[in-house]
Amino acid sequence: MSDPSGTFADAPVGTPRRRRSARRALVAVLGTLGLAAALATAATLPADASAPAPPSGWTQVFLDDFNGAAGSGVNTADWQYDTGTSYPGGAANWGTGEVESMTSSTSNVALDGSGNLLITPRRDASGHWTSGRIETTRTDFQPPAGGKLRVQSRIQLPNVTGAAAKGYWPAFWMLGSPFRGNYWNWPGIGELDIMENVQGLNTDWATMHCGTSPGGPCNETTGIGGSTACPGATCQAGFHTYAMEWDRSTSPEQIRFSVDNVTFHTVRADQVDATTWANATNHGFFVILNVAMGGGFPGAFGGGPDSGTEPGHSMVVDYVQVLRSSGGGDGGTTPPPTGNRDAYSPVQAESYDGQSGVNTEATTDSGGGQDIGSIANGDWALYKGVNFGSNAARQFYARVASGAAGGVSGLVEVRLDSRSNAPVGSFALANTGGWQSWRTVPANISAVTGTHDVYLTFTSGQPADFVNVNWFDFGH
Repeated sequence: MSDPSGTFADAPVGTPRRRRSARRALVAVLGTLGLAAALATAATLPADASAPAPPSGWTQVFLDDFNGAAGSGVNTADWQYDTGTSYPGGAANWGTGEVESMTSSTSNVALDGSGNLLITPRRDASGHWTSGRIETTRTDFQPPAGGKLRVQSRIQLPNVTGAAAKGYWPAFWMLGSPFRGNYWNWPGIGELDIMENVQGLNTDWATMHCGTSPGGPCNETTGIGGSTACPGATCQAGFHTYAMEWDRSTSPEQIRFSVDNVTFHTVRADQVDATTWANATNHGFFVILNVAMGGGFPGAFGGGPDSGTEPGHSMVVDYVQVLRSSGGGDGGTTPPPTGNRDAYSPVQAESYDGQSGVNTEATTDSGGGQDIGSIANGDWALYKGVNFGSNAARQFYARVASGAAGGVSGLVEVRLDSRSNAPVGSFALANTGGWQSWRTVPANISAVTGTHDVYLTFTSGQPADFVNVNWFDFGH
């Protein structure tokens, strides 16, 4: 969210396809999502739900349930207001080009009296926007050696879509503690965007920013990011639990991002050099909640607010909770979840739990977000815990595109539980008219019930890339 260099953070990767100069097989078997069983019901609770109790092996180190009188401000022992259009001496417009002025007024930041925080953008008669931005007074949130840190919040995004949502940019994120008081050392000190959303889209973006800008080992100002649609109700129509789990019990160290306890993006320490990772993570972090208006990220999806943008739609925050495990015991060895993906709802291809050879990239397909691409013979992607239920699935559907040259084609295959198992089904694909020319292709599969790890594997008689995948699901 922040980019004190004055350029625009989080502008998504452009849609033109970037080909690989040399093929590399990167195997990323990602860690498990801790707490899934204990927190699985969090997204279905009422709007004024209390934060879940810490499971065995975990300690709660911070909680704000936002209980208080309607119209009152936040507890300033826990939170501080960011006001104006920049940090003192920092880059203008918060370094991102956003157009609002942040205030501490309860018209912009207030409790609703029912256990929620409301952050509400408003526009005055002159067309000037105000909104709210708060950050924790504490800056020491980090996992212990060999342990984990989980930072989560249950949020309903501003319930506005289409042209009326133009310019909205709500976010729940963290900055490295060395940023406080400096304001010019971004992105080297690390930024963890747990949830970002723009333009009222049903998309949750998660990103780690690090290294140098522009470019550098973390591809700034874009960062190392992933995205997914909110499951069930859209991000705007209902509450969802957005979480970051930072895991120092694994090797390499991992930072995992999830919505409603389904991990969709993981960043591993071995994705960047050791110095970059250390500079970004060897310190505490503080938490930020805000709703910006305009700036580089909304600009990449149609622009900032205009006369058709509706003010007054609040980001509603039920709670913010920080949990920590000390390593070992229940908190450090949470078993992998099962059944955390519905076989009959779209599984976003970029939400893989492991892969070899594929890249993620922005897509122009309906709904936006990302696809996986640069896929050729021998590549694969893993999706853990896909629940088919007791009524057998017999169809597989995938949203695919191809700009492969004439004569280049291949198979998209489904395998269960092991890449060495025979495919339960597959379909062939050749050029569809371009790498962003999408179609949904069906295939028959052998009857599947129960919960399985699903591998998408890719086979071709040619070495060239032959397919992009945006999402897949199954049918009866």
